[in-house]
Amino acid sequence: MIAFVEGQVEALGEGSVVLRVGGFGVEVLAPSSTLARCRPGETVRLQTALVVREEQPSLYGFHEADMLLVFRRLLEVNGVGPKVALGLLSALPVNLIASAVANADPALLTSAPGVGKRTAERIVLELRNRLPEHLTAPVAGPAATGGLSGAGQDAVDALLALGYRESQVRGVVAELVKDHPGASAETLIRKALARVR
Repeated sequence: MIAFVEGQVEALGEGSVVLRVGGFGVEVLAPSSTLARCRPGETVRLQTALVVREEQPSLYGFHEADMLLVFRRLLEVNGVGPKVALGLLSALPVNLIASAVANADPALLTSAPGVGKRTAERIVLELRNRLPEHLTAPVAGPAATGGLSGAGQDAVDALLALGYRESQVRGVVAELVKDHPGASAETLIRKALARVR
């Protein structure tokens, strides 16, 4: 098992980052929020999960321990593979995924690519009471229901008008609102565009 990888960012691809670790280039598949924190030339440390499917090993990396934990839990759900789990973690912040499970709200999960109604219902059913308490504890404000209000919703609407898919932007904007609670819609749009491009 490879618990973490630390190295210099050599290249960023769609859905992955290549890290220089010693004399090796290690490709790590990662959600968009983790990739947004990787800058070429900088050193990053990612917590990882090694998944072997059809004798093809793939390394998945996350900038937060909670993301790794939720990724592993998602893989335990019948019919959910690494691609769907990574898609969910790219589309929605961990706290919104946990909130959807805790509040039995599969509709929120269907905003992620590759997650249909049945898969979302299975995730909610199978992960109920299996996520840590600090993730499923009620959160004050609109984040508790996965909704956005004010500047956050305005930012999502503007990005949708620019042609981005809801699954691309809703999770990114929700995470930005959490990190910058007083930010204006313009600031959120600018920061979101830097992450989704």
